[in-house]
Amino acid sequence: MNEEHKGILLESGTNELEVIVFEVGAGIFGINVMKVREIIQPLDVTIMPHSHPNVEGVIRLRDEIIPVIDLAKAIGFQQSENPGQDKLIVSELNQVKVAFHVHSVSRIHRISWEQIEKPNKLSQGLQDLTIGVIKMDDNMILLLDYEKVVYDIMPEAGISSKKLEGIETKDRSNKKVLIAEDSPILRQLLKNTLNEAGYNQLVFTEDGKEAWEYLKDASKEDVELLITDIEMPLMDGHHLTKRVKEHAELKKLPVIIFSSLISGDLFHKGERVGADAQISKPEVGKLVQKLDMLLQL
Repeated sequence: MNEEHKGILLESGTNELEVIVFEVGAGIFGINVMKVREIIQPLDVTIMPHSHPNVEGVIRLRDEIIPVIDLAKAIGFQQSENPGQDKLIVSELNQVKVAFHVHSVSRIHRISWEQIEKPNKLSQGLQDLTIGVIKMDDNMILLLDYEKVVYDIMPEAGISSKKLEGIETKDRSNKKVLIAEDSPILRQLLKNTLNEAGYNQLVFTEDGKEAWEYLKDASKEDVELLITDIEMPLMDGHHLTKRVKEHAELKKLPVIIFSSLISGDLFHKGERVGADAQISKPEVGKLVQKLDMLLQL
């Protein structure tokens, strides 16, 4: 994906995204354009000893060694019946580059986050890996929790207490923080690590709309800081931040965007909607340092 194309959605806080649609087995899936570096034909894979069952091996792409994840195996779907259409979607998540092996790639759709529904009616197994469902024409396009797919294979690439090393011990117990994060695995990891750092008054919401409704409730005025992901159903983090900063009573609330999508274009977009800080996952140590600074601890 070239930078010119990625500039299409530079308007700030529009609550829109572009999704690349692809197929794995009989399923139709989508991935945010901003997570995709390029789409290529499959390359020769070098098999690595003792690798995870969902990893086919590694490829060399312009002097970078990138693991190839068999997405069909990772989500329990059938293998390709027509390997000639297979593609590799090279992505960057939480500062880790991976290539997802998929069975075909169709097109890009521009949609609103409001069109994405939560997967509460899916089977439990698929719900654990799905953050949203897009109903388009006669199809249901599933947005997978790609961070969880990678975390299951490479836990060291995720949020962990090891990344809190060197953080000064302080009394953080009296600070109430609201966190908007749609991924169940990341909500749990954030809870564990922030609790370990001493932040134990945490309120979690599953999307930006839920966080916005919580903030508008007059009884919740004791929230002292908002942490938000970018990618979320119903309302994304940029739109949530924009609403907070344009609200007469909430505009002074510090907002930290904590996302795997903190790149050049999206960093500037975060600035334009008024974010007080932007930190790339999984740097939870930097997140705690910024929390301390904004909360004047």
